[in-house]
Amino acid sequence: MTNFSDLSNTMADAVEAVSTSIVSVRAGRPISGTVIGDGLILTVAHVLHGDEVTVVTPDGRELSATVAGRDSSSDLALLRVDGLNLPALSVSDSVRVGELLLAVGRPQHGVQATLGLMERQMTASPAEVDAPESGPHSRGWLPSGAAPFRGVSGGALVDARGGLVGVLNAGVSRGELLAVPVGRAMNVADLLGRTGRVPRGYLGIATQPVMFPQAEGTESENEARSGGPRGGRGREGWGGGRGRGGWQREGGERGPWGGQQGGKVGLTIVSVESGSPAAQAGLLVGDVLLSLDGQAVRRPPELLWRVRERAGQSVSARILRGGQEQDVTLVVGER
Repeated sequence: MTNFSDLSNTMADAVEAVSTSIVSVRAGRPISGTVIGDGLILTVAHVLHGDEVTVVTPDGRELSATVAGRDSSSDLALLRVDGLNLPALSVSDSVRVGELLLAVGRPQHGVQATLGLMERQMTASPAEVDAPESGPHSRGWLPSGAAPFRGVSGGALVDARGGLVGVLNAGVSRGELLAVPVGRAMNVADLLGRTGRVPRGYLGIATQPVMFPQAEGTESENEARSGGPRGGRGREGWGGGRGRGGWQREGGERGPWGGQQGGKVGLTIVSVESGSPAAQAGLLVGDVLLSLDGQAVRRPPELLWRVRERAGQSVSARILRGGQEQDVTLVVGER
């Protein structure tokens, strides 16, 4: 019982400390706000219908706040508040899968908290997500493992030490409380604070998935069926066997894309926008995009999210053209 009591007190102390940096935001409906800097508050954007809102501090002060910018992708808005004088939450320096988390908000009736769990490793941005699934979990959102409550959106997901892990949002997935990972949230806040917007990255291509079946049998059997090594397509081309065969590097090394089961998946480029970053890099209709910065791409939405927040950055793409691999460097465009 002593250990349980100590844990309970530690969590209560963390909530008490964090609550001094959580405000109530009066918008379309009551939400919370997380203090991240001097006079700066992050909250959710979807309920802010104007450029001026009122925030209520833990000590009951009502202050006018200006919306410095909104980002529809992360559903975050940055508020500027003169005379706020509240401590900013520190960013969590490390949080491990399995750690207990706290979801802390400030609805109209006062501070409220629920217990969560670090279910999986978080990613700083959608560009780092390597998951073929669609839905919010594959777009840079972090499951909090906590139960949502009214007014929690815009509040803070913190670790037991009070470090900020993410900014909460109960409106993304029905019945589930998600968070924008703190790395992504702080990047968005920095851009909103400097420019009032988050530029959207693009490559200027339309793609569709393509699967290449793997070769069957041994290499010698495949060569016998195809009439020569690698089906006569070079040392780093296509294997023999039925259909198109399975792409494989010299020495049997598999490429960095797709899976071993059911063949390999890439994205066939079906159109290239004139003057786009892809066109400037020399990408052509019919090229197959295998990976981006060494990570496989399997579905068009995944590609879009990988570049969406990387405007102006260089990325390395591995493509398949005429049965041969090659690397292409692109500078992600902005719009």
